[in-house]
Amino acid sequence: MSALFSPYAIGNLTLPNRIVIPPMCQYSAEDGNATDWHMIHLGQLAESGAGLLVIEATAVEAIGRISPDDVGLWSDANQAALGRVLEGVRKYSATPIGIQLAHAGRKASSAVPWAGGQLLPPAAGGWPTVAPSALKYLPGEAAPLALDAAGLVRIREAFADAARRAARIGLDCVELHGAHGYLLHQFLSPLTNLRDDAYGGNIENRMRFPLEVFDAVRAAFPAGKPVGIRISATDWVEGGWDLEQSVALAQALKVRGCDFIHVSTGGLSPLQKIALAPGYQVPFAERIRAETGLPTIAVGLITEAEHAEEIVATGQADLVGIARAMLYNPRWPWHAAAKLGAQVAAPCQYWRSQPRGLPDLFKGARIGMR
Repeated sequence: MSALFSPYAIGNLTLPNRIVIPPMCQYSAEDGNATDWHMIHLGQLAESGAGLLVIEATAVEAIGRISPDDVGLWSDANQAALGRVLEGVRKYSATPIGIQLAHAGRKASSAVPWAGGQLLPPAAGGWPTVAPSALKYLPGEAAPLALDAAGLVRIREAFADAARRAARIGLDCVELHGAHGYLLHQFLSPLTNLRDDAYGGNIENRMRFPLEVFDAVRAAFPAGKPVGIRISATDWVEGGWDLEQSVALAQALKVRGCDFIHVSTGGLSPLQKIALAPGYQVPFAERIRAETGLPTIAVGLITEAEHAEEIVATGQADLVGIARAMLYNPRWPWHAAAKLGAQVAAPCQYWRSQPRGLPDLFKGARIGMR
């Protein structure tokens, strides 16, 4: 049996296989409301046969959006719009669906990538940003506002409120976004957190706010339904957040009931130096898994079925995230199953697409034609 296509349980959620579609921003919302684009996008991915689909970074407050076009879950309107999309997708798919809850911090108020991605001033539709400390991401940008005690309380409750909304529309799991230079990551890294209060300084203080947010979300989301986090295991910058600190964070999260760690890297600083190669982030997931026992999702230029199979079969990670390769080929799990001699779920409307010689590719397929 293929390891990649074996089932796996996270909390009370059983996944049919180890393939995860990670959050991928679409920058196609209106005032935080999911649109018909999301119905099309999530609908096709939910029919891919992947074990878990995670909705893109979803802002917990309006100023936490990366761009003005980000999905949000801070209002009744946001909840209704995303609920409509989920209802349509789930009418035809049983794929487990989670959501990534996020706050962009100083990397908010940005243009969409195809318009340059630069910081937007208020005159161009942007807004003042917030962060642990008043440090710019790039020279020439406006500095973010350093969060005060009231701001910390507001954002912590915004995460919890978004988790409650996620539960109301029936999402299966929640992933906190603590990676890629966004707000929770900004608190963790000594490069972006220069606070001199209980939320800055040593690693225990820098972890304090992300752990408080995790506790609030865990309390707000139904018991038994998984809550995990995505982290950047290293900043790829000397003196920044690194793997040793990531292991310490994972250990603290495990004590609090964290169900999984989605292990990425980078995104905090334009000074990062990354040596890209297939699976370049997998060793970080492997180390965290080995030292904490927490289920891990590995990502990072994993594009081939055989590579994904090896990662799971050798215990480097429990699950494998296929992101951009899934956008390029939304049937990636079908092709992986064919290569690995496994079976995958597919909608019955597509059963007749099975290539000759692969009669057992689709689970439950019974093809008849008059």
